[in-house]
Amino acid sequence: MYYKKYGNTDMKVSAIGFGCMRYNEEDVSAGRFEKCAEVPLYAHEKGINYFDTAPFYCEDKSETITGIALSQMPRDSFYVSTKANFGTCEGPPTRDNFRRRLETSLSRLKVDYIDFYHLWCILNMEGFNKLYDALHGFYEEARAEGLIRNIVFSSHMPGDQLEQAINANDFKGMLIGYNALNYRFRQSGIATAYEKGMGIVVMNPLGGGLIPQNPEKFAYLAEGTDYTVAQAALRFVASHREITVTLPGFSSKEEVDDALIAVENLVEKPASEICKLYEGKGEAINDLCTGCGYCDKCPVGVQIPKYMDAYNMVLLGSSFQNRLDWHWDVVAKDAGKCTKCGMCEKLCTQHLPIIERLAHIAG
Repeated sequence: MYYKKYGNTDMKVSAIGFGCMRYNEEDVSAGRFEKCAEVPLYAHEKGINYFDTAPFYCEDKSETITGIALSQMPRDSFYVSTKANFGTCEGPPTRDNFRRRLETSLSRLKVDYIDFYHLWCILNMEGFNKLYDALHGFYEEARAEGLIRNIVFSSHMPGDQLEQAINANDFKGMLIGYNALNYRFRQSGIATAYEKGMGIVVMNPLGGGLIPQNPEKFAYLAEGTDYTVAQAALRFVASHREITVTLPGFSSKEEVDDALIAVENLVEKPASEICKLYEGKGEAINDLCTGCGYCDKCPVGVQIPKYMDAYNMVLLGSSFQNRLDWHWDVVAKDAGKCTKCGMCEKLCTQHLPIIERLAHIAG
């Protein structure tokens, strides 16, 4: 395993982390938690020491499953990350509600402290400021008590807004979506965080599955190598000097083995050098939906994530109809139920023109 220093701390973390948001769905639903926990235990044996989870992942069972695995590891052999925001407080963002959530996470994870605790799911500066003002003081109090080691944040903001958040506050690190689909989108934020000595953890390094699902379109990532497209996409992220942990989600031991190949004999380079190699290659990648699902709050029940996933096919040069028919089993005309209220676009982590795309599909 290849390890990197987490920002300006003395922590050495694995270049490939374990994203705990994709435990096997059938096993989760059937309550086979011990079986699910075998995968992070295997990853730990292979050298992975960074485990990222959150409330609500995997039918709200991810922290519990992850805790089963962590309880079987020496505490000084891993780092665990989880998250909190207004939604996790399950009520007003009071100290008591925040503390209840924190204690629930500690209990589920079977640990006495959390290494990295995120201000979670920040979509824009307005949301950042509200969340920071309401909860950051509670984070600081918990850190003073030793319940949190490092205060970090998780965001889907573009680079310029990331810069604002980073420059205005003191965080040890951040978790962001970054991959070969959207690397231009957050470049300035990554540079600012690195200059300030922050650790940078990357979620969604495979673009929500879009990259491995379209190997012909992204074959350029693996040119001149023996890597698969998925491995090349992981290596693209991990080889950034500025990025500390690349965080794919795992469902099986085989997926762990496959990902670890991507960081064998890793060579780190500045982001500017890496990105220069790929300029002019690939798709109009910042326009692709990465499938985060935050837009799935339509008041009239339009299944927006499914339609946006299908619309990616248009951007990738093919028809969305087969994707709707055979993958999602939804009807194109139902996209026309959209009332143009704009809620989905406010929630979209990439600020995509969802209303326009729904109209295109419906028409």
